[in-house]
Amino acid sequence: MAKIGHTLWYVAAWQGQWLALLVISAAAWKCAARDRWIGWERRYQYDRLHLIANNSRFLILPEGRRPNLASRVLGLCERRVAADWQARFGYPLWLLETFVDPRFFRGTCYRAANWLEVGETRGYRRTRAGYSPQAGTPKRVLVRPLIADARQRLAHPVLDPRYHPGAPKLMLSAEQMRSLPAFFAEVPDPRRAQGRRHPLPVVLAIAAGAVLCGARGYQAIAAWAQDLGQAARARFRCRYRHGRYEVPSRTRIRDVLTRVDPEALDRALQGWNGQHAAADEGLALDGKTMRNARDADGDQTHILGVVGHQTQRCHTQKKSAPCPSTAATN
Repeated sequence: MAKIGHTLWYVAAWQGQWLALLVISAAAWKCAARDRWIGWERRYQYDRLHLIANNSRFLILPEGRRPNLASRVLGLCERRVAADWQARFGYPLWLLETFVDPRFFRGTCYRAANWLEVGETRGYRRTRAGYSPQAGTPKRVLVRPLIADARQRLAHPVLDPRYHPGAPKLMLSAEQMRSLPAFFAEVPDPRRAQGRRHPLPVVLAIAAGAVLCGARGYQAIAAWAQDLGQAARARFRCRYRHGRYEVPSRTRIRDVLTRVDPEALDRALQGWNGQHAAADEGLALDGKTMRNARDADGDQTHILGVVGHQTQRCHTQKKSAPCPSTAATN
């Protein structure tokens, strides 16, 4: 059975006999019932999902049907999964979640193991094209905190830097996807008119969206683009051909990014950042001097960056040579 993202597999055994199987995998990106229970704001959500895991599979084998076995296995798993997750993936777990289909199960074993029912899903399911057009049977959502103050720490405005997953990331909303191409409309296209298969704003919007979501490098940006569903590609205004929306290849993305005017690109990105910077309650400024980088007058080049505390987004980055008075004081 293949799972996407971080996954741990467990086998519960007694005297060499397998009794139960469990799979703990990455948390659901969106779950309204869980998110309401936590009480976090959307701007914190994507940066903290790595602190939650999903009990995506739980099977009691025919040989293991004994009284209270299911709740016992869940309890044993809860005691060790946080340490296993830390050792395997490098960060802790604060909360477990699971979904129970009421058509087949009642979730009794989870309640017996002190899991909390926090609501139901809306009933939509994932498909190759995105989500099913019609809602099906809602599933019950249950959670199990692994630390005493899980809700408070997940919803707190400031997350301890030790628990950040690494590169700054965010989860783009549908509206953000639609808005990105418009900000690149004024960027001059460096390509010849012949052979422009993808509009420049689309290529730049996809590259920017990939980087915002954590992609680093041309290959990662292209892979992120290929993973976009048809609905997301439509929001980015991708080229429509033969009944499907197409995304640019790695070669075309690289060709555009290496030839586009960097100042025009920076102005476009600052415009998008300016529209969404209101989510940050505080900004951090930092700078450094580049070694062996001097202008025509022999002055060293300085870089100044501004990063938002809440979103962890770089709102602007300026490169310039210091003025004589500043250089003298430093």
